[in-house]
Amino acid sequence: MSGQPVMVLDKVSKRYGAGDTEVVALDQASLELRAGELVGIIGPSGAGKTTFLLIAGLLDAPTSGTVYFKGNIISEQETDLNELRDFRRRHVGFVFQKPNLIPFLNAVQNVQVALEINDVRGAVAERRSKFLLEQFGVGHRAENLPVQLSGGEQQRVAIARSLANRPDLILADEPTASLDSVRGRQVMQMFRDLVDQGDVSICVVTHDTRLLNFFDRLVEMNDGRIVNVSATKAAAPMINQEPSSGHVSPTAAY
Repeated sequence: MSGQPVMVLDKVSKRYGAGDTEVVALDQASLELRAGELVGIIGPSGAGKTTFLLIAGLLDAPTSGTVYFKGNIISEQETDLNELRDFRRRHVGFVFQKPNLIPFLNAVQNVQVALEINDVRGAVAERRSKFLLEQFGVGHRAENLPVQLSGGEQQRVAIARSLANRPDLILADEPTASLDSVRGRQVMQMFRDLVDQGDVSICVVTHDTRLLNFFDRLVEMNDGRIVNVSATKAAAPMINQEPSSGHVSPTAAY
C-alpha cells in the first residue's frame, strides 16, 4: 500500500534553446511519487521520460515549476544543483539500462564506493556491500570484476549499489532492456518486493509491455506531457504470488 509522497513534481517544465530552436522536453508535468509504490513511465521515444527522471533525480533543474521532497521545496528554476549533490547521494538511487559498473573494481567494491562517497568506510561499508550482494544472489561473485559477470549479474550489482545508502527514492531508466525475459522479470520482482515491504518509492521507465503488471500506477507520456495516469492495483495479487529467483530477499537488504 502506498504511503506519503516522497517526491512531488508540480507543473514542471523543461525547455532547451529559445525562439525557433526551442525544444520543450517536459511540459507542465505534475506527479506524486509515494512511499511503498512502484510507478511505471511509458511512452514513445522523445516523450520526455528521461527528462522527467533527470529532474526527479535532481540531476537537472526545471525551467519552471517546483519539485518537492517530503513536503519541502527541493528544486525549482534557480536551484543550484551542485548544492544538492550530498542530498542526492543520500536520498536518491539510480539504476540505468547499462549497469555502469566501474570496470577496474570488483563487485563488492562497486557497491562499496557508493557508501564511501557518503563517508561510510572500512569494515562497515564492506559488510553492508557484501550483505547487499548476498541478498541479490551474487554474493559468490563479490570478488569478480564486471567483465567476469553476466549481464543479469551486473544489473544485480548495480541495483545493490543503488540501495547502499537506503535511499527514499529509486529511479530506473530501462533497467531490464539489456536482459532476457527471465532476468528482466526477476529484476522487476526485486523492485516489487522492495516497495511492498519497505518505505522506498521506485519509478521505472520501460518500453517492455510484458512487465506492466508489476506496477501500481502507469504514467503515459507523449510530447513532453503526462497524458494519462492509470492504477493497476488489480494486478497486485498475481504479482505477490510470483516467485523471484528463489534465494533473493531484497527487502531484508533494505
